[in-house]
Amino acid sequence: MDNNVSDPQVLRAQLQRGLATLALTLPGSVVEQLLQYLALLAKWNRAYNLTAVRDIEQMVSRHLLDSLAVLPFIQGKKLQAEGLRDKGIGSEKFADVGTGAGLPGLVLAIAAPHQQFDLFDSNGKKIRFVKQAIGELKLANVTAFQSRIEQWQPDSGYDAVLSRAFASLSEMAALCEHLLAPGGRLLAMKGNYPDDEIAALPPHWQLQAAHALQVPDEPGQRHLIILSRRQ
Repeated sequence: MDNNVSDPQVLRAQLQRGLATLALTLPGSVVEQLLQYLALLAKWNRAYNLTAVRDIEQMVSRHLLDSLAVLPFIQGKKLQAEGLRDKGIGSEKFADVGTGAGLPGLVLAIAAPHQQFDLFDSNGKKIRFVKQAIGELKLANVTAFQSRIEQWQPDSGYDAVLSRAFASLSEMAALCEHLLAPGGRLLAMKGNYPDDEIAALPPHWQLQAAHALQVPDEPGQRHLIILSRRQ
C-alpha cells in the first residue's frame, strides 16, 4: 500500500485514541477537519516535500497529536495560570513563526476556533499549501503570511508567539520580541529539556514555566517552554 494512503477509519481511530490519551475532547466536526488537513498534507507532500514524514499514520502522531499536546496551554485556565492575558473567549491572538506546513498553528486553529492565529514562514511553497488548506477547510480564524519574521511589523501585538523547532530560545527571543503585546509570552516546543538554551537567554528574559509533554505514539521527549520578559 502507498504509505501516503490509509483507511480513513484507521486514521480516525488512531486520532481518537491519541486525543483520549491527551485528555482532550474535540467535537466530531473538528476531528473531521483535522483528518481533512492530514489528507491534504499527505497529498501535497508527494509533490512539494512539505515534511520529511512520509507515512500518513506517522503524521497523526508526529504532526497532529504533537501540535495538539499544547492546546490546553493556549486556552482557558491553563492560559491564565501561565500568565498569558485572558481577555475573554475569542480574543487571544497568537503568532506561529516558522509554521512550515501549518504546525502547530493551523492544527491549533482547527481545534480552537475561538482563538486567532497568524502563521508565518519564508518558504513560498509551504505558505501556498497553508493558504490552500485554510481555504478548503473554510477556517475564519487563521491567516498565513510569507515573510521573514524579523521583517514583520504587526498592527497590534500578539498575546503569545508559538514555535515548533524554529530556533534556539535566545534567537527566538531576539527575532520575535517586537511581535509581542505587553505581557506577551513566547511558547517554544522543544524535544529534550533545553538547559543550555535557557541558560543562554538574554538577561531581560526568564523562564516562566516548563511542561513535559507526553505525545501518544512518540517515544522521544517533548517539552513546552514558556518565556516571559522580566518586569
